Amino acid sequence: MADVDDYFASLDASSRDAFARIRALAEELAPAAEQGTSYGMAALRWRGKPLLGFKAAKDHLAVFPFSPAAIDAVRDQLVGYSLSKGTIRFSAEQPLPDDVVRAVVRHRLDEIG
Repeated sequence: MADVDDYFASLDASSRDAFARIRALAEELAPAAEQGTSYGMAALRWRGKPLLGFKAAKDHLAVFPFSPAAIDAVRDQLVGYSLSKGTIRFSAEQPLPDDVVRAVVRHRLDEIG
């Protein structure tokens, strides 16, 4: 898997824009985050650990904070979104709220230390 820029370039415009907005929010909080991969997907990495992964599927987009606790921290704010232990699914038409993205990233940054 290529880095985040290469992965985003392979996506359709609406998916790319949705992910780019999330990435920009994450980089506001972690400006030194590096592009890379984790678990076979494009990801931002912080201090050598995965911070936030990105994956587009046929019928949804998903971010992976690599932490069930990070998802649990915002679960009440994501009514109507599809969640699993390590995944938040959404669409370009129903993007993730900015405050939720920031909360997930902050939680993950605190976990990484």
